[in-house]
Amino acid sequence: MKRHKKILGLAIGMGLLVVSSITAQEKEANPTPFLEHDRHMHHHNPHHGTEEATGKRFYTTRASNVKLPLPTEEDAFVFAVFGDRTGGPDEGVNILADAVRDVNLIEPDLVMTVGDLINGYNKTDKWLTQMKEFKTIMNELLCPWFPVAGNHDIYWRPLNDPEMLPKQHEKHYEMHFGPLWYSFQHKNCNFIVLFSDEGDPETGEKGIHKPNAQKVSEEQLAFLKQALERGKDCDHQFLFLHHPRWLGGGYGNDWKERVHPLLKDTGNVTAVFAGHIHYMRYDPQDGIEYVTLATVGGGQSSKIPEAGYLHQYHLVTVRPKQVAMAAFPVGEAMNVREITGELQQQAIKLAEQKPEIQSTLALSSNGPQAGTITATIKNPADRPIDFTLTPHSRDSRWSIEPNHTHGHIQPGESQKVTFRVAYNGEKLDESFHGIDLILAQDYLARTTRYAIPESTTPVEFQIDAEMIDTDAPNRALSLTDEGDAIAIASSELKLPEGPFTVEGWFNADSYSERVGLIAKTQSSEFSIFLNDGKPSASAHLGGKYRAVRSDEAVPTGKWTHVAMVREDTSISLFVDGKLVDQKELDPSWKRKTNDLPLFIGADPDGSGEPVSFFHGKVDEVRVSSAPLYTKPFTPERRLKATDDTVLLLNFDQKIGPYHLDRGPHKVSVGVHGTPQLTAPLD
Repeated sequence: MKRHKKILGLAIGMGLLVVSSITAQEKEANPTPFLEHDRHMHHHNPHHGTEEATGKRFYTTRASNVKLPLPTEEDAFVFAVFGDRTGGPDEGVNILADAVRDVNLIEPDLVMTVGDLINGYNKTDKWLTQMKEFKTIMNELLCPWFPVAGNHDIYWRPLNDPEMLPKQHEKHYEMHFGPLWYSFQHKNCNFIVLFSDEGDPETGEKGIHKPNAQKVSEEQLAFLKQALERGKDCDHQFLFLHHPRWLGGGYGNDWKERVHPLLKDTGNVTAVFAGHIHYMRYDPQDGIEYVTLATVGGGQSSKIPEAGYLHQYHLVTVRPKQVAMAAFPVGEAMNVREITGELQQQAIKLAEQKPEIQSTLALSSNGPQAGTITATIKNPADRPIDFTLTPHSRDSRWSIEPNHTHGHIQPGESQKVTFRVAYNGEKLDESFHGIDLILAQDYLARTTRYAIPESTTPVEFQIDAEMIDTDAPNRALSLTDEGDAIAIASSELKLPEGPFTVEGWFNADSYSERVGLIAKTQSSEFSIFLNDGKPSASAHLGGKYRAVRSDEAVPTGKWTHVAMVREDTSISLFVDGKLVDQKELDPSWKRKTNDLPLFIGADPDGSGEPVSFFHGKVDEVRVSSAPLYTKPFTPERRLKATDDTVLLLNFDQKIGPYHLDRGPHKVSVGVHGTPQLTAPLD
């Protein structure tokens, strides 16, 4: 998904350039100029057969020159294959249960396994317990399932136990799971199950690394020949066993010398499936597809998930003349019927909530003081949630205990968590960073655990008044690198409905086609932009943007004051105190709000990240809950707080990374990139 988003973003970003450079002739020769890969053009099988759309099968009341082909009415079907359950923790049965849940959403005709159904390697009492557990989970399948015996299902421990049966657990397996080898037919296909842990034909010794113990007995080989003969007229024959003996090595050459030639000569053996190695492999030979599966709850290294080291199952689609196969990670199937509008609203509630932080950390000239962070997590949803709350800082000098905490919260309830923090640095410097609380949540629906996007909430600092310099020399905010911006969280900006003023000074180094100076817009709220150097302002009032703009560009390298004023009946744009545009408003129009941050030097995208960056210097940004300017005026170079001030950023002083709001609300200010304070150079 991330890869697709990246490609889409690149295509959108390069769209104008690519379109302008493609001629009509080139478009005809290449009808997909924006396509950056050709994976969809590489097919293992030919296109499916089709039939002409006739009156009997096709109906419309419209005329069209396009003749839509219909699929042939052949008897296709789907079956699933599960890999190993064993070799992992006991909790691996939950992954198996998730695979059962996934496959029930798909409803194939049947499910095959490839052995190692239970952890085994034990005595009868524990073996029976694990057998019952596995069968209980598998019996939740809506379709029939068919077992294959693996070494974990058969082998006994300890080997020198006097109670050990002559052939270990073979008797128990056939008593509770089924025959060690068998075949059955379905929709003109033959399914053959083999037993790959018979042991040494001469001594009976069982082992997974000894070639003599990995041979097909004469008895089972005779069965295989008979089963293949029974399926000789089928469209396909499929074989299933636990050990991928065709890999050779510790398996020896028995498969290569005695079994594979038999399958090849039969002529209609399409695929052979196995497991045991706990990762996926594909080793076709002589027209037979040899397929090895990974795990459904077994021991899994996950070293390279995208290369087959993962919990997964196969889906096989069978047609008379071809077979399609695809692997699916366990838990990835989405329940269409579960994703109702109500569920989406519950998930949105969780995505919008942040931990409520009840404490602040004291910040003095000696640095942050040791203390505690207390936060409350609520569950506003109608189902339980699991959460993880993790304190994080880019500053490694913080000591935080515990380093994270987990919780489970029932609907309508809440849970309080506390972290102990101390700072090991000696002073505040440019490397100092505060602490964020990262909240991860899972909404626990009836059949699915829905992961909610993580949210990040900064922990506020109470700055010692002695650290605030009321006579700090005049400085300005320098935004020189791509990504530099200042952010004020929506919850911090206490701007009520009604008239307001947004203003600031700027000195641009350069302009581009889209430049956000002071912006909170996303189909809502207000902004001041400097697109191509031309000031414009807008506010979302009465259902759409009401915009005012200047036709003249502001030169670079020049300090300029810009102000947007919303009154009850008008919206105005002032540049250096001169009224350059004004529009009438209906007094009944309300401002549409959002939960996105207010950016200085950028504009928020839909997820609240900064885009459309300003390059240059910004100074004296003020938001007021009153229409301060109703006629031309002379702008003040250094602004002051009034009773109507909602936010005032003089950019004259910062403490560590924190910029100071000189307004009455002492708003917390966030930083993106590496903006610096510099002399304004009037």
